[in-house]
Amino acid sequence: MMGFYFAQLLTGLANASSLFLIASGLSIIFGVTRVVNFAHGSLYMLGAYIAYSLVTTLPGVFGFWTGVILAAVATAFIGAAIEILILRRIYHSPELFQLVATFGVVLIVQDAALAIWGSEDLLGPRAPLLDRAVRIFGEPIPEYDLALIVIGPVVLGLIWLLFQRTRWGILVRAATQDREMVGALGVNQHVLFTSTFMVGSFLAGLGGALQVPRESVNLLMDLNIIGQAFVVVVIGGMGSVTGAFVAAVIISVANAFGVLVWPQISLILPFLVMAVVLIVRPYGLFGTPASAHGASVPEAPLRAMPPAGIAVAAIVAVGAALLPLADDGFLLVLGIDLLVAMLFAASLHLLMGVGGMVSFGHAAYFGLGAYAAALAVKSLGLPMLPAMLLGPVAAAFGAMVFGWFCVRLSGVYLAMLTLAAAQILWGITFQWQSVTGGDDGILGVWPARWASDRAVYFYIALALCGAGLLIIRRIAHSPFGYVLRGGRDSALRAEAIGIDLKAHQWLGFILAGALAGVAGSVFVFSKGSVFPDTLAIGHSVDGLIMVLLGGVQSLLGPLFGAAAFVLIEDWVMRLDHWRAIFGVIILAIVLLAPDGIAGGVGRLLTLLRLRRPA
Repeated sequence: MMGFYFAQLLTGLANASSLFLIASGLSIIFGVTRVVNFAHGSLYMLGAYIAYSLVTTLPGVFGFWTGVILAAVATAFIGAAIEILILRRIYHSPELFQLVATFGVVLIVQDAALAIWGSEDLLGPRAPLLDRAVRIFGEPIPEYDLALIVIGPVVLGLIWLLFQRTRWGILVRAATQDREMVGALGVNQHVLFTSTFMVGSFLAGLGGALQVPRESVNLLMDLNIIGQAFVVVVIGGMGSVTGAFVAAVIISVANAFGVLVWPQISLILPFLVMAVVLIVRPYGLFGTPASAHGASVPEAPLRAMPPAGIAVAAIVAVGAALLPLADDGFLLVLGIDLLVAMLFAASLHLLMGVGGMVSFGHAAYFGLGAYAAALAVKSLGLPMLPAMLLGPVAAAFGAMVFGWFCVRLSGVYLAMLTLAAAQILWGITFQWQSVTGGDDGILGVWPARWASDRAVYFYIALALCGAGLLIIRRIAHSPFGYVLRGGRDSALRAEAIGIDLKAHQWLGFILAGALAGVAGSVFVFSKGSVFPDTLAIGHSVDGLIMVLLGGVQSLLGPLFGAAAFVLIEDWVMRLDHWRAIFGVIILAIVLLAPDGIAGGVGRLLTLLRLRRPA
């Protein structure tokens, strides 16, 4: 028995080394550039694919390890190209806006990998001279796992030497603490940022390359690893490589032993650990307050909609109301999808744009609303309208519970705690088969007979989602909204004049959750079913893309972003290589309108007014 537990420990340590490599690169990149790099998992995947191509071509021990190193170097240059061609052009945009760009890169890389290597899983060769197992306490331990256990600390030591004994490392550590001051001292930030991105990408590529003998190389590697990598970085403290190593060990060893007690817990254990750590230590094990976010620049005050804008909004509303007269099929379905997406994005914008609280898990409240409405119909036998009312109530309750913890954090740490909450709810929904249906979801949740006509349900969706959007606009321009915006721009000043900012933020969190629940209730009756993916990370990322693509500094931004996202997605998903096309479109919007679609429209209107003859 002792030998079995020791083998589990060694397996956990080997996994920790692999996880540390990608997480350390992610931590280094964020520490200097403040980029929340969702494409880091794509670099990890590319490292694995490139290594597979090389190690299956180059013979022998020398060929294998040369292929691993060359794959990491190639990944580093790919990372440099991403930083120079894309991210460098939008560093002056809101920090999280770069998240949209990295999401576009993820889509492009997935299609590129599909075109080059195909859709089949690729099985790489065993590492030469490390392809056997040794017995320790009677249990077989792969030699390659023992090598990985050594490689992790060696890489950590090399990174420590790089940071402590070189001028470049000193600059990186300084930029992690205060990058604005480093720039003010005359350091070439372009060179520093590019080189940092290359080092982080090298580590991601190395992590992927070293996985080739352990697992199949496939197109899901990027999404499977990026969530855990973010968890490790946050637990250790953003920008702390040592923290990433310690966190990787904690998570991997906990997983190795946790599955022995409760196999299903592996889905949510990393997020549970992260939630506990952030509640106890708000900046991670080795993080500092400076690592939560960069410099905060107050935004321009929100302006009341001018008469011309009110007229355009009225025309759009009338046009939407007349839509059932023109179509009773596809356009109505698309219209309902647009309304749901707009309310979902606008409720997230209430948190992000108005309240300054970034959420990576807002889909949790959308999903709570959808599941509560579905369960009210299927389990409680309630009619449609009371069930739709129960949806936002359940979502508000969930937001009240999780929001109490979340509002005590700030910046990326707040965002990651919201992600942990969403992932915990997703895990419960996915595994509670007797109540939620598990992966099979809940089916047969259709509108009441009187609302079964598609045009009637469209009007219900229009009324509910339209009312939700008006409520959000009213909140933003109310004294309560002014308090949220004041706390967003300067929490210290808001609290100095006697405002209980945490209480206001908590209430804002609850309101945003309830409104997302309304969108979820409308959604479930429009589709007739609900599945766990409504609470998943991917849906939360969709909401972030809508808000950031449309423009986080404008109340109209999430509406523009949701419309663009839904329409583009509906169009490109019918095409071959739709991911690459979607990614290119997202990057084009990001580069041409760094302040979002709403900002680009605003600048265009200003330009037209300036050119109008007096």
